[in-house]
Amino acid sequence: MRVAPAIELTAKERKKLETIRRGRSSSVRARERAAIILLAADGLENKEIADQLGQDKMKVGRWRNRYAQGGLDAILKDKSRPGRIRPLSKTKVALIIKLTLNEKPEGATQWSRSLMAQKVGVSPSSVGRIWAANGLKPHRVKSFKLSNDKQFQEKLEDIVGLYLSPPEHALVFSCDEKSQIQALDRTQPGLPMKKGRLRTMTHDYKRNGTTSLFAAMNTADGNIIGTCMNKHRHQEWIRFLNLIEKSTPKGKEVHLICDNYATHKHAKVKAWQKRHRRFHFHFTPTSASWLNMVERFFRDLTVNTIRGGVFHSVGDLTRAIEEHITHHNKDPKPFVWTATATDILEKVKRGREKLVNMQSD
Repeated sequence: MRVAPAIELTAKERKKLETIRRGRSSSVRARERAAIILLAADGLENKEIADQLGQDKMKVGRWRNRYAQGGLDAILKDKSRPGRIRPLSKTKVALIIKLTLNEKPEGATQWSRSLMAQKVGVSPSSVGRIWAANGLKPHRVKSFKLSNDKQFQEKLEDIVGLYLSPPEHALVFSCDEKSQIQALDRTQPGLPMKKGRLRTMTHDYKRNGTTSLFAAMNTADGNIIGTCMNKHRHQEWIRFLNLIEKSTPKGKEVHLICDNYATHKHAKVKAWQKRHRRFHFHFTPTSASWLNMVERFFRDLTVNTIRGGVFHSVGDLTRAIEEHITHHNKDPKPFVWTATATDILEKVKRGREKLVNMQSD
């Protein structure tokens, strides 16, 4: 246990400190420090001084130690601080940028600040400043996927057209399945959140089964038609289509936006469609799930209900999903699509050109 140094003052030193503490010409800092030393000389502990003066205990200890080591001058003058960091040479900066962009460190896939600092002979903080100034983030990767669907443009224009200019007197639904949702239970109960502490949850878990959510989002008003089933075969898809059929006005045409999952194109599904002529299927291009607006609803469901949930059974999970849908439908809000097919095609074109240029380099 560290013991605070004892402070003993001569009559002259005490008089000088009293003058500083009371003097109007003294700075606020000097008056505070003088008061600390005077109370320390009276035999008070650091905590007692801190409580009496309304100061931090660490601050009291710091000035007590400085006075014990250097006397009056030590508390009247602050320690010198290091000046501005000398900037690295342009050559060194250029080398760091070049290595970051064109080379990999031995035994790693990307540079870290410490690896680059060791390689170039500078401090990690200097590397960090150079990366920040040049927008370099070696630890991060932005993923992408370009569709190779030969009918990409045709399908894109069809679906974007439904979003931006839907047919009159018709309903447009964005449909998909969120399959194999796991009912995860934690091995131990967690603690609730409170001030200064995060909510806790055990890292390990046990699986209590799965369910699959079939959902159709009305692109006009954001309302969700949804149901959970144990499997996601064509039989379940047809059951879901029957649910949509029952939930929509009989006199309206229904346009369903779906992905290319084989279940959606099964022979029995096609036969169902022939019996229900008001239903029209529109398929997204392959590797283009971002075109299906219901995916945004699935994301919100995952973030707000599933990821932080504890489910003791599939029934618990199903009820939580159904409650989420019910709550959503009380005040549904559509996701507004703004990108035109032309804008998307231009972006895809630029992406392909960049990919070709990278492969040719």
